[in-house]
Amino acid sequence: MFSEIVGSIEFQMSFLLFVALAGYLLASRINQSAVVGEILVGLLIGPSLLGWITYTEFVESVAHLGAIILLFVVGLEFRLKDIFHLKYGVIALMGAVIPWIAGFYLTKAFGYDLSSSIFVGTAMTATSIAITANVLKEMGKLQTAAAKAIIGAAVIDDVLSLLALSLTKQLVTGTLSLSSTSLIVLKAVGFLVIGSYIGSRFFARAIAKVDESKIARTYPEFAFIFAMATAFLYSMVAEILGLSAILGSFIAGVSIGSVVLQHSKNYREGAEYLHIIFASIFFISLGILADVKALSSGLLLFLLLLTVAAVLTKVIGCSIPARLQGMKTKESLIVGFGMSPRGEMAMVISLIGLKQGIIGQEIYVTLVFMSLLTTILTPIILRNWLYK
Repeated sequence: MFSEIVGSIEFQMSFLLFVALAGYLLASRINQSAVVGEILVGLLIGPSLLGWITYTEFVESVAHLGAIILLFVVGLEFRLKDIFHLKYGVIALMGAVIPWIAGFYLTKAFGYDLSSSIFVGTAMTATSIAITANVLKEMGKLQTAAAKAIIGAAVIDDVLSLLALSLTKQLVTGTLSLSSTSLIVLKAVGFLVIGSYIGSRFFARAIAKVDESKIARTYPEFAFIFAMATAFLYSMVAEILGLSAILGSFIAGVSIGSVVLQHSKNYREGAEYLHIIFASIFFISLGILADVKALSSGLLLFLLLLTVAAVLTKVIGCSIPARLQGMKTKESLIVGFGMSPRGEMAMVISLIGLKQGIIGQEIYVTLVFMSLLTTILTPIILRNWLYK
């Protein structure tokens, strides 16, 4: 009877939300971002320490929803012209190439084989748009020039990371071809361009018409449901194309963010409440996913150096192009550190590599903890130094 209660969806949701509250309390006590508090509490209750909860299919599913909703909410704050700039592409490219080189040679220096070295370099290219976006949103800094550069570059970086992952798999298996690589680029660019166009021309106008209709006066929540359905539709299409679901929901948010409602309930407010619930579980899940017990003493030096390299290479690779393009020193550093968390992106890439036999358990564990450490460090640096 007790095991049935503990295993129920109701208990797990209640437990995770109470844990989220504990994360907020911890964050307030240590004067840090809620993201940091929730990840630390996730570590506490996960396999690393207390072992009260593991990364079950249910936790994974709810966390996945949280990431989708988070990026949809962030997307609502931006316009297409804010994020699609060539200068952000330069920042993203340099912020991918330099970390790849560092990750590759550092792994080789520790005696790992060519496949593992290539894969670590690939994981180093990733940027978690969800982490920095949430921290900037929390501090009310989403509309700054640095934030727009981070979001724009991170969207492009997402595509570059997936391209690098595909190239890595092809190199390891000996199936590298120009046609398959070109197809990935075409799908990514096509989705960003066509998806943005359809979203702003069709879905945004459809929501505006719904708002003016009789049904919106009778059921003011109709537009909110329509908006969330659009977000999940875009996420699904992005995944079908081999892109990340959160990229899809972000483009959906950007596309319909300019709609002004007259009769319907504000879907920004509704999405914000969903974000508060599900994004909290997403950040907790990052702590649950990491198991400190799997990290042997022999890996600690490699982990430490890889984490330092992960932060410095993003700061160098992204802040220098930002500075050369006219940003002030402080803004360019914000861009560099804002691009440094690897978060869920590197964790997902690492899991793919482990399942396909490209990397072993040692490399996988190291990459997971590198992702976690960069995720914790970024909010601390932004909040306590750059935005103090």
